[in-house]
Amino acid sequence: MNSLATHFHTDWAALTLTDWIGMTLTVAIALALAWVYFQTFRPAHRERLEAHKHIPFAEDEPRGDLDGRP
Repeated sequence: MNSLATHFHTDWAALTLTDWIGMTLTVAIALALAWVYFQTFRPAHRERLEAHKHIPFAEDEPRGDLDGRP
């Protein structure tokens, strides 16, 4: 068990600003993804998500030229 504790030991005083920013962003993104997954798979949102399930297969309307003219 001692070798496992040694393996996962972190020297918090040796972390640089870049390390702290990276760790903070990683935790923030993980929490944001957990919130998105929770909202997506929540049964109360089923009808709203089911209404959008055919969007990838819908035909696009013609837009004209790329510069915005019809």
